[in-house]
Amino acid sequence: MEITKDIKYVGVNDHDIDLFEGHYIVPEGMAYNSYAICDEKIAIMDSVDGNFTEQWFANIKKELGDKEPDYIVVQHMEPDHSGSLIAFMNEFKDAKVVSSAKAFTMMNNFFGECFEGRRVEVKEGDKLELGTHTLCFVAAPMVHWPEVIMTYDEKDKVLFSADAFGKFGALDVCGETGADDDDWACEARRYYFGIVGKYGMQAQAVLKKAAGLDIQTICPLHGPVLKEDLGYYLDLYNTWTTYGAETKGVVIAYTSVYGNTKKAVEMLAAKLEEKGVPKVAVTDLARDDIAEAVEDAFRYDTIVFATTTFNNDIFPFMKEFINSLTERNFQNKRMGFIENGSWAPQAMKVMKGMLEGCKNMTCLENEVSILSGVSAENEAQIEAMAEELAAAYK
Repeated sequence: MEITKDIKYVGVNDHDIDLFEGHYIVPEGMAYNSYAICDEKIAIMDSVDGNFTEQWFANIKKELGDKEPDYIVVQHMEPDHSGSLIAFMNEFKDAKVVSSAKAFTMMNNFFGECFEGRRVEVKEGDKLELGTHTLCFVAAPMVHWPEVIMTYDEKDKVLFSADAFGKFGALDVCGETGADDDDWACEARRYYFGIVGKYGMQAQAVLKKAAGLDIQTICPLHGPVLKEDLGYYLDLYNTWTTYGAETKGVVIAYTSVYGNTKKAVEMLAAKLEEKGVPKVAVTDLARDDIAEAVEDAFRYDTIVFATTTFNNDIFPFMKEFINSLTERNFQNKRMGFIENGSWAPQAMKVMKGMLEGCKNMTCLENEVSILSGVSAENEAQIEAMAEELAAAYK
């Protein structure tokens, strides 16, 4: 794939993986992106997972022919991007490693090697001249590791964005460019909030730096190269990094043991749709992908938590879900609660306690407390909650 006349894609697709980072379901695989900048000097942007070293070498040699790389720029040290670094340095013995000081420390931790005599240490604002191309380095600490740098090619106006603007999915499935991928936002959102979401403030700081650059192309380490309508992607990232609501609507996240809490949730969802709430999404935390549930929680402006009392606490899947939200700085939401407790309901108290540290949260006045089965009183509570939510969208 040609990014520009001088910049070529040399990354790989992984269809063997089932769980990315041992956690995220990736039915469409994963792309480990790497790029070759071909000038008087040749720079390779990042390596790939160690399981794909030979394929990566073949891609590099196909693009370079008899030439060899002068540099490898290591923007991020996670093994899916640095796993082939040692093999690269052994294969191309005259090449130098360009990276941040923290990255060289991590190389020593990972490999017992920090490439003394072959290293070029860079920091914010430093430049690397390749010929007609000048690479300018942008520090991006905690997006989402402390050593991260991004790289801006001044000639072709390309931002190599490390893990920012990434998404799940192999490129031979999801498309090589964002313009060809109708579902970019869905999997990019799940990726962002799952992996980078805790670090919104740091990501926002990098976006402010990027605003001062003339960017025509974004080359992330995962997912498609972004060329068309960059404002769309930048606007989404601005919303995500500031924890703003992307979509008006209600997500109802629930667990249910014997079906009674589920019944209450289904009643609420039906009433919300009848009353014209713009979007209603329902997720069963015991059965649905937890990463998608987290994605929806950040996406919509309102969330209703519905669960059962369990061992004087809350049902484990709800506990995991709320922990996943709070550790990612969940904030700026309207929220409601449905609990079920056959003889001693505690779920609402526990959920509120877990969420009390979240910023700028507004609780609905109407709540639902079920004692085993859904009673006539509960139906009235559900109606009142639906009315209150519907009114918020008028």
